[in-house]
Amino acid sequence: MKILVCIKQVPDMESKFKVDAGGTWYAKTDLAWRMNEYDEYAVEQAVQLKTQIPDADLTVLCIGSDQVKETMKKALAMGCDRGAHIADDDASSKEPYQIAGVIAEYAKDKNFDVIFTGMQSQDRGSGQVGILVAEILGMPGVSTVVHFAYNDGVVEAKRELEGGIKACVKVATPAVFTCQLGLNTPRYPTLPNIMKAKKKELLSIPVADLLKVDSRQETAKMYFPEKKGGGLVLEGDAAELADKLIKILKEKTAVLG
Repeated sequence: MKILVCIKQVPDMESKFKVDAGGTWYAKTDLAWRMNEYDEYAVEQAVQLKTQIPDADLTVLCIGSDQVKETMKKALAMGCDRGAHIADDDASSKEPYQIAGVIAEYAKDKNFDVIFTGMQSQDRGSGQVGILVAEILGMPGVSTVVHFAYNDGVVEAKRELEGGIKACVKVATPAVFTCQLGLNTPRYPTLPNIMKAKKKELLSIPVADLLKVDSRQETAKMYFPEKKGGGLVLEGDAAELADKLIKILKEKTAVLG
């Protein structure tokens, strides 16, 4: 069995973001970087499947500058066999169809049985890449997976739908799966595995060799939402608070007019 898991390096979401000079993305200075949280679940599921199938071979793919190799090393330490780094210093300008096209171009002749991605990235949040990869490759695609079980070439999966409802699906491989939070419990790489990861194959491929599709959309502008009025905190005993509230409602609103 051949397995591919696709990951993305994103800023820590606790970072203080600024819009870049071009006004179409965030500035990349003074940010801490990590593996996209959804992708951690994808890597864990890929490693669990590799453990289940003794002869399985697991590749992790990431698109970006040399900086993303540090994030790829975490996936290698979690249990991936090798890394495919798609070298692209301008990856953030690529829209989802282009990213999916690059992944599909890499995968098309490698006969992967299962391809995992995160459900979405924490920075762009389009939720499109995994399903577009499936469409381009002509494979079944199952999104928002919260349960995964493989048996003899068939996957039984549960998808998260609206309102807490789950859909049970059965699909024959090869297929693409996008992973939702809670699918599993991602492991922490152990120190021995971190050391082993340093010796694993990590090849870089220029993005120009794989980008065969044109952009279909562009980001016109990025900006922070306008700040709205602040709140008012009332303090005192219940009777006093009631009087204050009534006075405010009469003066500031039409509720008691």
